[in-house]
Amino acid sequence: MTGKPIAFFAHHQGRGHANRIMAIAEHLPETRELVVLTAAPEQFDEMPREARIIELPNMIGAPSRSAALHEQPTPSVMHCVPLGVAEMREHMGIIADTLRHTDPALFVVDVSAEIALLARIMSVPAVSIRMHGQRGDAGHRAAYEASVGMLAPFDEAMEQSDYPEWARRRTHYTGGLCTTRDPVLDKLKARQKLGLEEDLPITLVIAGGGGSGTPYAPLTVAARAEPDALWLVAGPVHREGHETEFGNLRELGWIDNLTDYLSAADKIVASAGDNTVHEIARAEKPFLCIPEWRYFDEQRAKAQQLERLGAAVVRETWPASIPEWQTVLAETNMLEPGALARLHDPEAARNAAQWLEEEAERLWQSS
Repeated sequence: MTGKPIAFFAHHQGRGHANRIMAIAEHLPETRELVVLTAAPEQFDEMPREARIIELPNMIGAPSRSAALHEQPTPSVMHCVPLGVAEMREHMGIIADTLRHTDPALFVVDVSAEIALLARIMSVPAVSIRMHGQRGDAGHRAAYEASVGMLAPFDEAMEQSDYPEWARRRTHYTGGLCTTRDPVLDKLKARQKLGLEEDLPITLVIAGGGGSGTPYAPLTVAARAEPDALWLVAGPVHREGHETEFGNLRELGWIDNLTDYLSAADKIVASAGDNTVHEIARAEKPFLCIPEWRYFDEQRAKAQQLERLGAAVVRETWPASIPEWQTVLAETNMLEPGALARLHDPEAARNAAQWLEEEAERLWQSS
């Protein structure tokens, strides 16, 4: 190996952070040693190249060791740093020890404001992965200031108007990064492959892996609103016990061929998860976006940008009546799918890797 290593921190909530890192890592030079720190090492079982995976303790929900420590207020420059938590001390200690011994050219943080600050304190150049949301708080501002740059895995057209100009100048926009590689098929071929009727209208609902499941009750109303269409639901659903089943509403559960169903569908209903948005863009399908609750209003902020660009129809909550569903589905049918498709860049992961390599060379060229 030549050159200093590049290290990554991968937040373990959902699979998006790990998948994004693996997509980028594939395009980094083989001469760069890669180090990944994560509390979910199993998410990197399919790492496309050699990397050193360092397991971190899962500190989420771990208790303080006294009530008095638990009651200490959180500093405004941080988000989640309870005192007296043994798992957190171990977690941060392993990161600090790894940075001390590895001395990486870059530490790519996906995502944590506190860990970006830790890198700066350790005199290690950090790159913060950008996500949408209301991130003008002291903690995020400090993380952006502490980082040598930000990496935004989306098209610059998706940027929020409230993101400060000084930070925008230090942000590299990769274009829309989709980690899915399965081929997008012609709609007829996809339906033949899946054994679906060729001339039946199909609406696909996607539930992501970061939440508790799509609520099933509003989907039963949607199926009634489109009685001549087949509604397919991929991913987990949340039931309350009062739902009525309908013959044109079918659950698929977890599936490993989502792209085939995207190809077969006429339109898509989904949340505003990063990879989900770009999977739909890649398939070039009309998109009804219903953002889920996330910290810092991440999905809602992203949905607002999609709506502004005419790339999706957005509703803050699930439609609750047949007329409301019929209205919103008619609006979705009228979308021009190209507006969303233009936000996906098949070279986004390569673009990200190239920028990281250039930054590593630029920052250490005289050492």
